[in-house]
Amino acid sequence: MINNSFLILDDHYQELKDGGQDIIKGLTTVSKYLPSRFFYDDRGSQLFEKICELPEYYPTRTETWILSQYAEEIAKTTGSCSLVELGSGSSTKTRILLDAYQENPHHCNYIPIDISDSILKNSVLQLQKEYPDFEICGLLGTYDQALVYLTSRTVPQMVFFLGSSMGNFNQGESDIFFNKVSCTLKPGDYFLLGIDLQKSPDILESAYNDSQGVTADFNLNILSHLNWRFQGNFDLSLFKHRAIYNQIDTQIEMYLDCQASHSVNLDILDLQVSFESGETIFTEISRKFNVETIQKQLITHNLQPIKVWTDPQQWFALVLSQA
Repeated sequence: MINNSFLILDDHYQELKDGGQDIIKGLTTVSKYLPSRFFYDDRGSQLFEKICELPEYYPTRTETWILSQYAEEIAKTTGSCSLVELGSGSSTKTRILLDAYQENPHHCNYIPIDISDSILKNSVLQLQKEYPDFEICGLLGTYDQALVYLTSRTVPQMVFFLGSSMGNFNQGESDIFFNKVSCTLKPGDYFLLGIDLQKSPDILESAYNDSQGVTADFNLNILSHLNWRFQGNFDLSLFKHRAIYNQIDTQIEMYLDCQASHSVNLDILDLQVSFESGETIFTEISRKFNVETIQKQLITHNLQPIKVWTDPQQWFALVLSQA
């Protein structure tokens, strides 16, 4: 514990070992890929916050509108409970929920969870000033580490996963994630999920190819992260960001396209990787959902949907389920 405000779940050395094996696997396959969690070093987290403010990036403002309209209804539905956020970032939208729960006469607390040390600490310290009546304790670690930790808690809680982060999981990964959430929650606990809905490809592709190039910087930053974490020598100028919408799988796909043949060393991993001009690194998917389909998937994991809120354009949805 640090100043009774933070709990460090992340085992740096184990993460270095496990993460290194994931990098080796991803860069030595025929179709190279990188795990999307490596986007989020401190700079990556800061860039994602900037993405959320871009005019083309509709998910944040749309979800914010939904929360502003229905946060009080969410709070009344769940009643007093511990609020637990997976991937909290700067907790900007979360303030709408905290304001709604602050109106509840019973005591609540807030547990933000993130893998970025600096953004988590800064947001916790700021929130403690803004919400002195809340107990706020940040957990530094991965979703998996956090869900294991939360299993031992006995107080009523609502775990929530906002933004479009759910879309970063493929079908198999989302089943594993829902199963872990289900195993974490006690009967009567709640799970609030934000999902980005299917819509025009033009709208989707614009959101991930913004005119200011912030998403491109975010995508390329994954290579910078590997450079400092694994003593690498990726030259970012030799790669170019590309995001496309796959209409068959209803998902945005992000790539880094190699512009010239070259080799890269990652010294800590004792790894050398050769790239050919035109070769790609697959870095992320962002799936777009159908409400009825996601409700059926939740039910298969003993998470019973009880309410869905969306915007007038039906671009985004919040789904509240109960264990």
